[in-house]
Amino acid sequence: MLARQRQAVILERVRAAGGVRVTELATEFGVSDMTIRRDLETLHDQGLLAKVHGGATLAGPGSTDEPGFHAKSVRQSVEKAAIAGRAAQLVRPGAAIALSAGTTTAELARRLTDVPGLTVVTNSLPVAEILHVGGRPDQTVVLTGGVRTPSDALVGPLAVAAIGALHLDLLFLGVHGISERAGFTTPNLMEADTDRALVAAADRLVVLADHTKWGTVGISSIVGLDAADVLVTDERLGPDARRVLEDRVGELVIVPGPEGAE
Repeated sequence: MLARQRQAVILERVRAAGGVRVTELATEFGVSDMTIRRDLETLHDQGLLAKVHGGATLAGPGSTDEPGFHAKSVRQSVEKAAIAGRAAQLVRPGAAIALSAGTTTAELARRLTDVPGLTVVTNSLPVAEILHVGGRPDQTVVLTGGVRTPSDALVGPLAVAAIGALHLDLLFLGVHGISERAGFTTPNLMEADTDRALVAAADRLVVLADHTKWGTVGISSIVGLDAADVLVTDERLGPDARRVLEDRVGELVIVPGPEGAE
């Protein structure tokens, strides 16, 4: 097979699966890892895919691109629901917790409406609305002030100041991207400041992120990988990413998908 033909097939694989691994492609095509790496380099230079550790993924948007809440809510909805269900098991009645902005944390909020005596601090308008409408009367929801982002987060100095006086048991943090080098990242500079304030206010950090976040890098790092006490993700996370995360985070929790799900 000619290099151009092989590259066309590789691009089809990436578009269908969202990512590919060098070792698997080398076995499939009967060529060396180096040949595949050259193919990926060519496709990367053409802007058709993004090279990541051990393989490649779809070419992503810029590091400051920030999709709206609704646009993100329809992506990986099955995985997000499974992650949120597992994360809800970490919450105890009477706890004081924080939920950062994000579609996965919003899924978690839907699973916390029946937890007695819960205090929830959030900079997410959707999270606050979910708990306000469906929560128990003995729950307390604290919504920070701040400037609203495209993802319906409240960020900036007002949010940071409000969070700074608090002491929380748990923070559930949604992130834009995860990188071995950059850690947990966001495309919004002020949101990074707000998220860091939430991390500082909590005794434990639980990061919620589906497999597509691996290899994505926003413009600003929130915290390094080793700051996470727990990272909850789904079973489609690749083996290379698992090895890195198992070595760096406190505990890596892989949530299986529902039966029959692809």
